[in-house]
Amino acid sequence: MLQVILAEDHNIVRNGIRMLLEADKEITITGEATNGREVLEMFAAGTKADIVLADINMPELDGISLIKHLKSQSPDTRVVILSMLDNEKYVSQAFSEGAAGYLLKSVSADELLFSLKHVHIGGKYLCSELSLRLLDKLMHSTNSPAIAANPQIDFSSREIEILHLIAEGLTNNEMSDKLFISKRTIEGHRQSLIEKTGSRNTAALIRFAVLSGIVQ
Repeated sequence: MLQVILAEDHNIVRNGIRMLLEADKEITITGEATNGREVLEMFAAGTKADIVLADINMPELDGISLIKHLKSQSPDTRVVILSMLDNEKYVSQAFSEGAAGYLLKSVSADELLFSLKHVHIGGKYLCSELSLRLLDKLMHSTNSPAIAANPQIDFSSREIEILHLIAEGLTNNEMSDKLFISKRTIEGHRQSLIEKTGSRNTAALIRFAVLSGIVQ
């Protein structure tokens, strides 16, 4: 069971996220907070959580500062940032401080759930919107080194198909509908692609696919 603490100072937003996550039988909400200070108090009182899903902008103690404090107070707990801020500066700062994920609040429910589960098993995650923006920047950079495709990687035709759809920005649900297979199967293929290519997240996976010539 994936245990999550929600840290968001807007009640309506927090309630909506809670309802979404509680609909998944693999996730349980162990606490809710309106700022980072309350999160730290929860851990001090014995509350357990695998992941803290936190906004960057919160009163008293923001999301970035919370990451720093949790390193010493609960080092095994991972922090995923959920924010409206799409500036690369904030994304870079969050990951530099130790965030395991960065999601925009425009993210789909499907991607939110996938990202938390991916982080839970040890991965890092950058939402598809920011990943594609980063990919576009890399593609237009004249200094991007070419990466030769690894001949040892054996992709199935289905994995190649899903890789193309991921690069197009489709969500797991959209791919499921398009390919007439279950969302769980899609998630399995996505995770397999990440593991086979040694990618840390979806952005790195897409970059590998483009620079190795798999996706044009």
